[in-house]
Amino acid sequence: MNTGLPQGFHLAIDAGTVQVDTDTLRGGSPMKVLRLSPRGCNAWAELCDGPVRSAAGAALARRLTDVGLAHPRPPVPDTAYSVTVVIPVKDRAVMLRQCLVSLGGAYPTVVVDDGSLDRNTLADIAGTHSATVVRRSRSGGPAAARNTGLDSVRTDLVAFLDSGCIATAGWIEKLAPHFADPLVAAVAPRVLTLDSTTSAGRYGEVAGSLDMGAAEGRVLPGTRISYVPSAALIVRRDALCDIGVFDERLRFGEDVDLIWRLHEAGLRIRYEPAVQVHHREPQHWPELLARRFHYGTSAAPLAQRHPHAMAPLVAHPWHTATVLAALTGRPAPTAVAFGLSLWATRIALHRAGLPATDTLATTRTGLQQTWLGLGRFMIQFTGPGLAALLLRGPGRPAQRGLSRAAVTSLLLGTPLTMYFQHRPRLDPIRFILGQLADHAAYGAGVWAGCLRYRTTVPIRPILARPPRRIGAATAQSAAHSTMKGSK
Repeated sequence: MNTGLPQGFHLAIDAGTVQVDTDTLRGGSPMKVLRLSPRGCNAWAELCDGPVRSAAGAALARRLTDVGLAHPRPPVPDTAYSVTVVIPVKDRAVMLRQCLVSLGGAYPTVVVDDGSLDRNTLADIAGTHSATVVRRSRSGGPAAARNTGLDSVRTDLVAFLDSGCIATAGWIEKLAPHFADPLVAAVAPRVLTLDSTTSAGRYGEVAGSLDMGAAEGRVLPGTRISYVPSAALIVRRDALCDIGVFDERLRFGEDVDLIWRLHEAGLRIRYEPAVQVHHREPQHWPELLARRFHYGTSAAPLAQRHPHAMAPLVAHPWHTATVLAALTGRPAPTAVAFGLSLWATRIALHRAGLPATDTLATTRTGLQQTWLGLGRFMIQFTGPGLAALLLRGPGRPAQRGLSRAAVTSLLLGTPLTMYFQHRPRLDPIRFILGQLADHAAYGAGVWAGCLRYRTTVPIRPILARPPRRIGAATAQSAAHSTMKGSK
């Protein structure tokens, strides 16, 4: 769809966007270079000065927000949006009460009882908060419960909220203006983990399974925000009627499937981390790791539905060769591969019309992303091989020492990066061990799903061809690296 961004929308330029010169912009996810025509330069000046006013400005604004160079800022609506909240629940009476209290009765609310044992208690709690109860005779899982709730909704928008969530004031009012854009089908807030006193809970505060991070953006496969969970999600009801509701055959990953089907229909999904809700994560390690395992099992059925979105790793060949050479502990092959990485990056920069002075920095960024992505991939899917390299290593003692050092940095790269970025309320040893166990549990779930569905798509990395646009040459973590299920 080529519909421009509606008039009245402002733009916020992404923090990573660089104006290289008067007619060249660089940024986005994955990184792109956008060259502006003379008409485009005029439209750019319009957007920098105020809201969308012209057809050219609308077209450029759509392009900028689609590729992540900028983000839409919708105008303040004249009237309130028509929204109904749908909460699927099974047995969790205390959580349901807290969830309803946090909503404050601001919008019509439908509580779907998905086969609870104590139905009367749930009904009493819902009634106290003026919520309508829809009962299912037998439990069908979160997807079925949401679909049942959707059947009773007649408003333009439906806000799905898990019973384990605590809403913040105004979260719907802050997200709903995005639907002034007719292409927007869904908008999600950031889902943060509630504070905890246990080590597993504190780990989840910074590595929560539903937290998609602090960077806003368009949601689509192959980018830094490849999906959003349905734990808190506002959706245009007509869009669900057009593309189909939640797939009830999926016990986990049904929200990912829905988001990707909306994207495949040409619609837009936005992630707004400035708006937040809170969610309860498992408080003990066995429960947390079991949940991660179950999330992993969703990768295989999702791969059958969306095979092109499920690569666990997309990496530039020369960056990958450099990392793998370093793992062997051989300086000469590592240096050769690094030189070829520089050469490939220089060619990509030249094709994009960017200065050669960016070569070293761009290569360094690509290698860092490849190192972290490959480390995560190996922890998740090739743990025994990584352990063998660490314990034995190839070649002579000196070579084995270099190899072990490289493997150790590969193993610890992702958890250490996250630790120093987020500074969790947990000592580094327990955090690192927790993250390694987290990734291993998820990977075990992926393997289990692959065996069940007889597919290798979720565990097959992809080597990207040298790009003509800069940025596609950097490794990306799996779209399904922490695939979430519904709560």
